[in-house]
Amino acid sequence: MIVVTSVNVNGIRAAAKKGLIEWLAATEADVICLQEVRSEPEQLPVELRDLEGWHTVWAPSAAKGRAGVAVLSRQEPARTAVGFASAEFDNSGRYAEIDLPGLTVASLYLPSGEVGTERQDEKERFMAEFLVHLTELRARAATEGREVVVCGDWNIAHRPEDLKNWKANQKAAGFLPEERAWLSRVYDEAGYVDVVRTLHPDRTGPYTWWSYRGRAFDNDSGWRIDLQVASPGLAAKAVEAYVERAATHTERWSDHAPVTVAYDFGDN
Repeated sequence: MIVVTSVNVNGIRAAAKKGLIEWLAATEADVICLQEVRSEPEQLPVELRDLEGWHTVWAPSAAKGRAGVAVLSRQEPARTAVGFASAEFDNSGRYAEIDLPGLTVASLYLPSGEVGTERQDEKERFMAEFLVHLTELRARAATEGREVVVCGDWNIAHRPEDLKNWKANQKAAGFLPEERAWLSRVYDEAGYVDVVRTLHPDRTGPYTWWSYRGRAFDNDSGWRIDLQVASPGLAAKAVEAYVERAATHTERWSDHAPVTVAYDFGDN
């Protein structure tokens, strides 16, 4: 069994003060993908600089205080990589991957975008390049007999079931028709599988992000934008998937919740 967890920490230094360190100590995950770390490795709290029992890959952004991803693994990776051979985005702290036996795990922080601004243009450029990478990644893994899972904050809700107020958000970044169509291409053309949706096909959510504004968390008015997107062979091994939603608003250490999937490799 391999347990993989992904979570946008919304600033790792702030999250460390609110409960992230205690969560790390208690988790049974074998691999953890973090997004929106927003910290250089040397700026990390002492408790996170040299995590006992974990092998870490940190990918900070060249723009200080922005983005940043990481991959933590209990087993030492055979290979690590930061970025996906993109001249524009490899120093933006948005992608890192590791190779474990028979499995590639990646942490993704896709740009959030903002309609009518350069941020949305940036998101569209990223999506265009990243779809090419996803296709090549799966093809390369297949030739090596490997499975793939790309975990992270994809910043796109794919279906109306993936956000509470979908009717009011049809012209908002994260639920634009062109963004949803792109995610469909990830599944239909690149051949990946939305693991959580596959295990929970008929339910609303489970949401992974709730705005800090208003009473979004208390009313469960959220979005499902944190995903584990896997090669079909790995998705077929998923036996359990759930969102680690905090019991109360005050117990949250991020505006996102961890998304955890258990994959049963059996004797493979």
